[in-house]
Amino acid sequence: MSAGFPSPAQDYKINTLDLNTYLIKHPAATFFMRMTGDAMVSAGIFHDDLLIVDRSLQPDNNSIVIAVLNGELTVKKFIKTQEYIFLESGLKETSIKITDDVDFSIWGVVTKVIHEFRI
Repeated sequence: MSAGFPSPAQDYKINTLDLNTYLIKHPAATFFMRMTGDAMVSAGIFHDDLLIVDRSLQPDNNSIVIAVLNGELTVKKFIKTQEYIFLESGLKETSIKITDDVDFSIWGVVTKVIHEFRI
């Protein structure tokens, strides 16, 4: 026996939500990384955000990637033209042209960003 009114949310009840299934397509190749700094704010990535990175994907033009640049990991926008590859931060004036003398590789592609709601 119950008392009171039925819950208005009862009609919208969802069994469960598995965030791993929702957020991760390739579990064996997916990693979580924490963003440091504000260089990607214009892409909606803020300091201390959690990045979900898939190492099994190849980047498309304008993908956000984790790149290894001269031995260091960095978060950048991947720009590919017919002739060159560029890495851009959210600050347009900091574009890096990838040439043969640059030690460069793609570590993974950012597929999701999780951050706290900010006002």
